[in-house]
Amino acid sequence: MNKTGSMKRRHFLTAMGTAGLVQMGISSRAYGSESTSKPKSAHELKIGLASYSTRKFTLDQTIEMMKELDIQYVTLKSFHLELNSTTQERKAVAKKLKENGIHLMGGGVIYLKNDEEQILNAFQYARDAGMPVIVGSPDIDALPIVDKMVKEFDIKVAIHNHGPGDSKYPSPLDAYKYVKDYDKRIGLCIDIGHSVRWGDDEIEVIHAVKDRLYDFHIKDTTARNKNGSTIELGRGIINIPGVIKALMDIQFEGHVALEYEKDADNPLPGMRECFGYIRGVIDTLNMS
Repeated sequence: MNKTGSMKRRHFLTAMGTAGLVQMGISSRAYGSESTSKPKSAHELKIGLASYSTRKFTLDQTIEMMKELDIQYVTLKSFHLELNSTTQERKAVAKKLKENGIHLMGGGVIYLKNDEEQILNAFQYARDAGMPVIVGSPDIDALPIVDKMVKEFDIKVAIHNHGPGDSKYPSPLDAYKYVKDYDKRIGLCIDIGHSVRWGDDEIEVIHAVKDRLYDFHIKDTTARNKNGSTIELGRGIINIPGVIKALMDIQFEGHVALEYEKDADNPLPGMRECFGYIRGVIDTLNMS
């Protein structure tokens, strides 16, 4: 085993041990509760959920799962708030989340065609619900309209990469080449699983686009190619401790959202393992 693999394995074992403490009520302050081992100088990440993970469940069921997982941040997919919803429906969902102690970090992934009316609706949707970020996949020729809308609404757009099979933005680096010519409110949402499946180095890509990084989808994958599929964090080939450390190092202020694509009919056990792993990694890094 090489040095990187050995380090990842060591972090994994330590994290799994710490995850047991989490289940007994000792968790990282990144989740909204105190950790006696965490130095005050450490950067706190907003760890939460991309609700695509619970796509086969209602919003109410998703909220209950988040409570069980002790997670307070969410990015909503249209399964839980339809894009063609009314202003009243959008505000009602935002109110429900707030009443349950959940911070709405954004919506998406939203696919934006070169259609000003459709893009306007997406921005109105985000504004009505109080979303600070649209996680989107705009057509390249739609970017001038998106640029106009971010200025009008003062809502960020974070372009999401989809790896092999994505003709527009397979890598965050592809999206970065386009956004640098537009308003700084147009940036990126790195999907680290798709990025690695495309062949990116998971640490280098974070640092390469850090000035435009507004959202982050965290996941693990089984292979560094198009055949890779989602697996519980720490069980795949992505250096998750390295990813978490890189996000801390760049003082990332956006949402670090678990997008757990596996086990759609019963995602809770896998999500519980993933969040336990993340908590263990954060505690380990903060004690090192």
